Amino acid sequence: MQGPTQTPSQSATAYPPTDRTVPTRSPDRASYDKELVHSILDEGYVCHLGFVRDGSPVVLPTLYGRVGERLYVHGSTGSRPLRMTGAADPGLPVCLTVTHVDALVLARSAFHHSINYRSVVVHGTAYDVTDPKERRTALDALVDHVVPGRSRDSRPANKKELAATAVIRLDLNEVSAKLRTGGVNDEPEDLALPHWAGLVPLRKGYDAPVADPGLDSGTGLPGYLSAV
Repeated sequence: MQGPTQTPSQSATAYPPTDRTVPTRSPDRASYDKELVHSILDEGYVCHLGFVRDGSPVVLPTLYGRVGERLYVHGSTGSRPLRMTGAADPGLPVCLTVTHVDALVLARSAFHHSINYRSVVVHGTAYDVTDPKERRTALDALVDHVVPGRSRDSRPANKKELAATAVIRLDLNEVSAKLRTGGVNDEPEDLALPHWAGLVPLRKGYDAPVADPGLDSGTGLPGYLSAV
């Protein structure tokens, strides 16, 4: 079933906190700033989509793309969560998460070991996207989310491929970010212990692109990959 088609308001700079988006632990690390939420979502590749199937929780990793205040997820029309979304009225209740790990935090005590991270949690109702124009926008966004500009440099899906592809939409209404930054938080009495403590930063990097063996010799590396 096609869900509501109105575009969520983008006038506010923050999402309103709700009972589901205010963490019970370390609430000071939570943020509802839209710009921050968007930056965390745009930097990721994989989200985890949670829903209830036959009374049991299920969480699946999948690709996603953002267009303004909407997230899109796609998959085979035979995929269970996508079939469930299309069959649900008005839609399928879901929880979607994205997380980045920025550093390992090694403390002098085992209790205070941690990680620095950035995460986003989205609660809401997923709707089956049936409008052809919105489906095309969503599929382009999914490709461009992985490599910006790639949708214009590849063959669009044909009718057969589109018929085998389902797309669901999740509006960014009930959203929160949560972050841990900074260094070690050891107890004062542990500071003199002879154990190394500090941060081990993690970084995301790319190796040089490797061309497909069957690539035509006249096909050069596209500009959007030159910086990879």
